[in-house]
Amino acid sequence: MIGNRERFDRAIALFDAANAEDPNQDEGEPKELLYGQRMSDMIGRFAPQASEAAQLAVRAQHIRRWTVPRSSHPMTKEGYHAWRTGLYTFHADTAGELMRQAGYDDAMIEQVRKAVGKRGIKVNPDSQLLEDVANLVFIEHYMLAFAQSKPDYDEAKWLEIIRRTWGKMSRAAQAFALSGKIRLPGPLVPLITRAISP
Repeated sequence: MIGNRERFDRAIALFDAANAEDPNQDEGEPKELLYGQRMSDMIGRFAPQASEAAQLAVRAQHIRRWTVPRSSHPMTKEGYHAWRTGLYTFHADTAGELMRQAGYDDAMIEQVRKAVGKRGIKVNPDSQLLEDVANLVFIEHYMLAFAQSKPDYDEAKWLEIIRRTWGKMSRAAQAFALSGKIRLPGPLVPLITRAISP
């Protein structure tokens, strides 16, 4: 559901150029560039008829994230939440500036900013769709590596993490996750099954 394809492609190119500056690597590519591509791939599989705003929002979800490191806030639970909340605004504003360069008007920019800023997740369809796609991408591409980086987490902690992730997703996304259309992290499947069982 793309209105002006040239303008859309211009915005995506600007997002990608921004993320290509990420000095952190993942599979030989700039980390956030690869993340944005994975987000677009997932929305194409999960919601191929998604709105233009949603497609822009998922690509911009982590735009230039490395420039606001976790260490920029206190290493406490409160510091973590302040960092995450600040990132929502930073990503939304960065996406909005690049969209303006691509020729988008204020209305579309605000629509994307709301989604990227995680505003109204349960009532704004674009925000919920971005949340669904982000969690599907986490499950398919990042959950196993995250598990391997946290050897001190016990089973109870992992059940809590999986249930929290699952609870953020719409029923449609939950069904998609179990449909065989995404790759579940093999070693974690027994835990996932336990976590989401009634």
